[in-house]
Amino acid sequence: MPFIDRADAAAQLARALAGHAGKRPLVLAVPRGAVPMGAIIADALGADLDVVLVRKLGAPGNPEFAIGAVDESGWTYLTPYAAAAGADSEYIDRERAAQLEVLRRRRAAYTPGREPVRATGRQVIIVDDGLATGASMIAALHAIREQKPARLVCAVPVAPPRTLELLQPYVDEVVCLETPAGFRAVGEFYRDFSQVEDAEVVACLKGR
Repeated sequence: MPFIDRADAAAQLARALAGHAGKRPLVLAVPRGAVPMGAIIADALGADLDVVLVRKLGAPGNPEFAIGAVDESGWTYLTPYAAAAGADSEYIDRERAAQLEVLRRRRAAYTPGREPVRATGRQVIIVDDGLATGASMIAALHAIREQKPARLVCAVPVAPPRTLELLQPYVDEVVCLETPAGFRAVGEFYRDFSQVEDAEVVACLKGR
């Protein structure tokens, strides 16, 4: 396995992103798993840290299988196979509404009393702990692109090659450490892929 745990993956990503140090970058982590990683990378690069909130839309009867994703504004990305997975317009509307409610709760819990850090005119690095379909990352990239950053970077430890191709229209640079052809799940590339809890996310963001 290429990564011991998320801390190991973050340290490796920080080295790969070293060229962004000294440019006052903004690291935006996708909760929950990537937030501890984002904290490590932000510290290494001298960057600010915040979260970018998106939620995948799960397939009917299989919520772990992403048929798309939604950002805080309600903008929705749908995969080409969403309809084939049984997601009609009524299902998508219900799933979007449910996930937007999760996003509202997370924003209130993670960054209480302050607005999200603005990305306008900045070097922005969006971090996740790995990509499968890429739906959540596409929603995150779209959300931040709307703020007109100077440069938009996607940084992940592992993703299949086809997913990285799907990201290209949304991003200026992709940093990905492992691109296995035989990809099945992100967790297979970590020795320890324990779930990150909300309390750890809040602790990482506190005082940032």
